Amino acid sequence: AFSLIFVTFLWWRDVIREATFQGHHTKAVQTGMRLSMILFILSEVMFFFAFFWAFFASSLSPAIEIGGIWPPPGIAVLDP
Repeated sequence: AFSLIFVTFLWWRDVIREATFQGHHTKAVQTGMRLSMILFILSEVMFFFAFFWAFFASSLSPAIEIGGIWPPPGIAVLDP
């Protein structure tokens, strides 16, 4: 875990150095990086939405294959 954090830190350090001090990032590169980050965040939001959509669809309308009840038989649930 430490090595992943360390490598991530070094990578972002190099990206910032290239952009600010060395001037390697043109407007087209900056636009591409910004768009790619927006698309990544959007894909994570869609994944989160799809995951909970599937959960709520299964719980509100259980399939006949699982016996038509929620939670399915054999699943141990916590009793609050």
